[in-house]
Amino acid sequence: MFNDIGALEIVTLVILAVLIFGPDKLPKLIQDVTRTIRKIRQFSDSAKQDIRNELGPEFKDFEFEDLNPKKFIRKQMENDDLGLKEIRNGFDLKKEMAEVADAVHGRDGDSAEDSGGRSATGSATGSAPGSSTASANGSGGARIDMEKRPEPEKPAAGDPPPFDADAT
Repeated sequence: MFNDIGALEIVTLVILAVLIFGPDKLPKLIQDVTRTIRKIRQFSDSAKQDIRNELGPEFKDFEFEDLNPKKFIRKQMENDDLGLKEIRNGFDLKKEMAEVADAVHGRDGDSAEDSGGRSATGSATGSAPGSSTASANGSGGARIDMEKRPEPEKPAAGDPPPFDADAT
């Protein structure tokens, strides 16, 4: 909590404390604050010990720090009972992205590609060598049509909107 306080901030706090409380009251104030902090720590430690005693011997290795959500999740992720490491290692992001790119560009994801970006069939678009130009330009076949379509005309101000059977 106080790890990010620099030397300049500490000097500023000391000067501010001397100005507010004065050099006469400051040593007594520091003693009172340290005594209060010590009592709070003793109370906390005794409460933790009472809870451990009440839980019994089966919770002997119980640590209150494990109740911190960050530490709890980290501990559970390190524990390989769930097989999370296998799932994490089995996921290949580069392969998944390559498959998505191949699907968008209409290439066959299973075909081997050479360094020129051409598929094993020899065409740059991924269509078969004897296919028609209609499937090569995206109007047919397994390719996804990525061309922008013109927007439909809007009805005039007096015309009723078109009927949509799915919307009712």
